[in-house]
Amino acid sequence: MMADIAEKTRKSPAKFLSDVKKEMKKVSWPKRDELIRYTTITVVTVVLMAIFFWAVDLGISKLIELILD
Repeated sequence: MMADIAEKTRKSPAKFLSDVKKEMKKVSWPKRDELIRYTTITVVTVVLMAIFFWAVDLGISKLIELILD
Protein backbone atom coordinates (compact mmCIF):
# COMPACT_ATOMS: atom_id res chain seq x y z
CA MET A 1 0.00 0.00 0.00
CA MET A 2 2.81 2.45 0.91
CA ALA A 3 4.57 1.59 -2.35
CA ASP A 4 1.44 2.59 -4.27
CA ILE A 5 1.32 5.95 -2.50
CA ALA A 6 5.01 6.54 -3.15
CA GLU A 7 4.59 5.79 -6.85
CA LYS A 8 1.63 8.17 -7.18
CA THR A 9 3.44 11.04 -5.46
CA ARG A 10 6.84 10.56 -7.14
CA LYS A 11 8.13 13.71 -8.86
CA SER A 12 10.97 14.38 -11.22
CA PRO A 13 14.06 15.97 -9.64
CA ALA A 14 13.42 19.17 -11.61
CA LYS A 15 9.82 19.40 -10.33
CA PHE A 16 11.00 18.65 -6.79
CA LEU A 17 13.61 21.44 -6.91
CA SER A 18 11.06 23.82 -8.41
CA ASP A 19 8.67 23.05 -5.53
CA VAL A 20 11.46 23.55 -3.01
CA LYS A 21 12.27 26.95 -4.51
CA LYS A 22 8.60 27.99 -4.25
CA GLU A 23 8.37 26.86 -0.63
CA MET A 24 11.61 28.62 0.34
CA LYS A 25 10.11 31.90 -0.87
CA LYS A 26 7.27 31.41 1.65
CA VAL A 27 9.67 31.02 4.59
CA SER A 28 9.67 33.86 7.09
CA TRP A 29 13.39 34.51 7.55
CA PRO A 30 14.52 36.29 10.73
CA LYS A 31 15.85 39.82 10.55
CA ARG A 32 19.53 40.42 11.34
CA ASP A 33 18.92 41.60 14.93
CA GLU A 34 16.64 38.62 15.61
CA LEU A 35 19.25 36.25 14.22
CA ILE A 36 21.97 37.76 16.41
CA ARG A 37 19.71 37.55 19.47
CA TYR A 38 18.75 33.91 18.79
CA THR A 39 22.37 32.96 18.16
CA THR A 40 23.52 34.65 21.37
CA ILE A 41 20.83 32.91 23.40
CA THR A 42 21.79 29.56 21.89
CA VAL A 43 25.53 29.98 22.53
CA VAL A 44 24.96 31.18 26.12
CA THR A 45 22.60 28.28 26.80
CA VAL A 46 25.10 25.75 25.44
CA VAL A 47 27.92 27.24 27.54
CA LEU A 48 25.79 27.22 30.71
CA MET A 49 24.72 23.62 30.10
CA ALA A 50 28.37 22.61 29.52
CA ILE A 51 29.40 24.25 32.80
CA PHE A 52 26.50 22.58 34.62
CA PHE A 53 27.35 19.11 33.32
CA TRP A 54 31.07 19.67 34.02
CA ALA A 55 30.21 20.56 37.63
CA VAL A 56 27.92 17.55 38.02
CA ASP A 57 30.58 15.26 36.52
CA LEU A 58 33.22 16.71 38.83
CA GLY A 59 30.95 16.28 41.84
CA ILE A 60 30.12 12.67 40.99
CA SER A 61 33.82 11.92 40.38
CA LYS A 62 34.77 13.37 43.78
CA LEU A 63 31.94 11.45 45.46
CA ILE A 64 33.12 8.18 43.90
CA GLU A 65 36.71 8.95 44.98
CA LEU A 66 35.50 9.46 48.57
CA ILE A 67 33.56 6.21 48.51
CA LEU A 68 36.42 4.16 47.06
CA ASP A 69 39.17 5.62 49.27
